[in-house]
Amino acid sequence: MELTTLLDSPWLPPAVGAALVVVPTAWRYARHAVTLVHELGHAGVAVATGRRLSGISLHADTSGLTVSRGKPRGPGMVATAAAGYLAPSVVGLLLITAVRLGWVTETLWVAMGLLAVTLVFIRNLFGLVVVLAAGAAVGVTASRADADLQVLLVASAAWFWLLAGPRTVVELWGHRRRSRTGTSDADVLARLTHVPAAVWNLVLLALTLAALWPAVDRLLD
Repeated sequence: MELTTLLDSPWLPPAVGAALVVVPTAWRYARHAVTLVHELGHAGVAVATGRRLSGISLHADTSGLTVSRGKPRGPGMVATAAAGYLAPSVVGLLLITAVRLGWVTETLWVAMGLLAVTLVFIRNLFGLVVVLAAGAAVGVTASRADADLQVLLVASAAWFWLLAGPRTVVELWGHRRRSRTGTSDADVLARLTHVPAAVWNLVLLALTLAALWPAVDRLLD
């Protein structure tokens, strides 16, 4: 198959996205980007529901922490706690939509703006490095890549986020069984709603899998 044919293949973005999620070495590094989006999901919903964002930390072990102030219970807190594991899938859907509507360059610049705002709330050095690296990658793509390459990269990123969503929820299940610390998002949701953490784990998995359908449907169309 010629290179130009390969680059034009609609199967290339899902293949790239899947490789980043499935290949262990790739996932080890790409997982930091997932943590960033996870924490931004918490932060964005916290602000949207009237909470005050205090700070975001990202760690080398791919864990993260977002601290916000506000009511300790209620719908806003539930939405904030649930947002982290759903955020990668939401980003994937937004990127797929941007590709479909032809808003790829605009979306890249919006992402740059969001990352710039994120810098204000980062509270540790490793988190600063992750955000700066993400900003550099997005900035170079927005300013230097041609239109076709932008579409390819953004579509590949969309598939990465859509596939990373279910994987991180499956990892959550394993983490809860191993650590039993009761500090995971599913455990927090269980305490807030009195619905078992295992049920929340299944709900998050169902939602992240459902988010894949628009991309799969477009691919098979």
